[in-house]
Amino acid sequence: MDEEELDNIIVLNDEDGNEVNFEFLDLVELDGEEYVILLPTDESEDEPGEVVILQVEDTDSDEEESYVSVEDEEVLNKVFEMFKEKFKDEFDFIDED
Repeated sequence: MDEEELDNIIVLNDEDGNEVNFEFLDLVELDGEEYVILLPTDESEDEPGEVVILQVEDTDSDEEESYVSVEDEEVLNKVFEMFKEKFKDEFDFIDED
């Protein structure tokens, strides 16, 4: 990976403590809350091209952010729709209804 690609990579720990790399795609604000849209860099995980949406949680540190999973399906759908609208010309989205 070149340095520009590395700037876009976020490393998170999964529930087992393993490091997982994600590509940062966007930050979306909804109802006063911020959400990050991430794409796993390891395509063998989950579904290929499936994004992860996490809520940004405030921490005491200015240099570190914390992310929590979003359980509310309605919020997930709203955030994803905002992301799709913003990037409709850059990505090919596939609806899986």
